[in-house]
This record gives sequence, C-alpha cells and structure tokens, in this order.
Amino acid sequence: MYSTVHRLLRINTHRVRHLSASCLPEKVKIVEVGPRDGLQNEKTPVPTEVKVQLINKLSETGLPVIETTSFVSPKWVPQMADHVTVMRRINRVPGVIYPVLTPNLLGFQSAVEAGATEVSIFGAASETFSKKNINCTIDESVERFREVCEAAAERKIPVRAYVSCVLGCPYEGAVSPKAVAEVYT
Repeated sequence: MYSTVHRLLRINTHRVRHLSASCLPEKVKIVEVGPRDGLQNEKTPVPTEVKVQLINKLSETGLPVIETTSFVSPKWVPQMADHVTVMRRINRVPGVIYPVLTPNLLGFQSAVEAGATEVSIFGAASETFSKKNINCTIDESVERFREVCEAAAERKIPVRAYVSCVLGCPYEGAVSPKAVAEVYT
C-alpha cells in the first residue's frame, strides 16, 4: 500500500511526463521556511541563539532564500517573540535573501525596522483556516495584505505571497480549485 507521499509523487511524475518543455518554468526558486514555519509551533521554546545558528548554517548551504522569522504577536505565536533579535544577529551571506513573514502593517513596520529587505504575506483558501490562523476572514486578510503591499512598494521592498490550504484544509477537508483561484487573484 502506497503512502500519501508516494501517491502524490506518482501523480506528479505522471503529470510531468505529459508536459512539454515549453510549459515548464526556466527556473525554480527554492525558499527554505524551516526557521520560521518549522519552529513556530514547537511547544518547547527554542533559544534565540539556536535559531540564529540554524539560519547561519543554512546560509552556508547555498540556499538562495531563507525565511527567517515571523513578525507576529508573541501573544499568538510565542516561539517568534524574538524576531527582532534573530534578524539582528544572523550573519547575512551575500546573495542569500532573508525574508520574514508579516501578517499585517504593524508586523511589516517592525520587520523593516529590524532590517528586513523582503517580506512574505500569506492567505488561506479556507475561511475556517483563515479565522483560526490569523483571526480574520479571507476578505479581511486580503485587505491587510493590500496595506502591506502598498507600504512595501513605497520602500521598494519585494513581497512574496503564498496561499495555505490549496490541497485541503485540516478543518474543512477538500478545498475547491475555485476557492484557491479567488484568493490567488
């Protein structure tokens, strides 16, 4: 019996075989999100120095982009409470980009003050996930991100956006492609 990962790999391999070279991108950008996404839900506090060491070691691997932390409220995500300190202590390797997650304008402003030169925003294709994750509806999140994008554009700071729950939601189950497209556009 195949695991879910094996099934997904098999499906994706099948799809790739039937694509022409003209539909494939010339480049793929790999973004390492482990220091942020991999640590944010850990129950045991990870010391700031360990986070800094992790990011510094990842910087030596040749990764082009390492999402370092999240400028969220420590009340909601205590593991990211040291975001300013982490940003100030990492050794920035030339050629490596160190974006941070910013859920709103306040987070964006704090990130810029801490030295962020690129930011990430995120939405969800599921209302339930959006409400549980960022305490607002999808429409409200889009408005928040519009403010971040406008502020970033004024400062010429690149913004990367991503959508959660495109393959399904832990609360709602299946998510329609239409719901994903509505958030994406």
